[in-house]
Amino acid sequence: MDFSDLGKMREMMGQAKQMQEQMKQMLADTVVEASSGGGVVTVRMNGKKEVLRVKIESTVMGSSTADLELLEDLIAAAVNEAGRRADEATQSHMSGMMSGLGLPNLPGLS
Repeated sequence: MDFSDLGKMREMMGQAKQMQEQMKQMLADTVVEASSGGGVVTVRMNGKKEVLRVKIESTVMGSSTADLELLEDLIAAAVNEAGRRADEATQSHMSGMMSGLGLPNLPGLS
């Protein structure tokens, strides 16, 4: 058994763990925002897809059931769009981190 290979493997595992921690922090620090209904509903979400804030313009508040259903649809649309943006931001960060490793392009990872 070549102990230099074992040392290299430990070093690689340490780097992978460090990258995992950096990714967790990056996801927590990444904030995206999306709106629907022309800005009536705005959702702010982090890269971990945790909703940080939902903002609803006061002009949308009506008393009818149709108004409530519209508001529910707008919130769902804004949350979904924020989720897509969080995915895009995560993919962009991951691409940057992976390119820094000098690894060859692997199928399905680019």
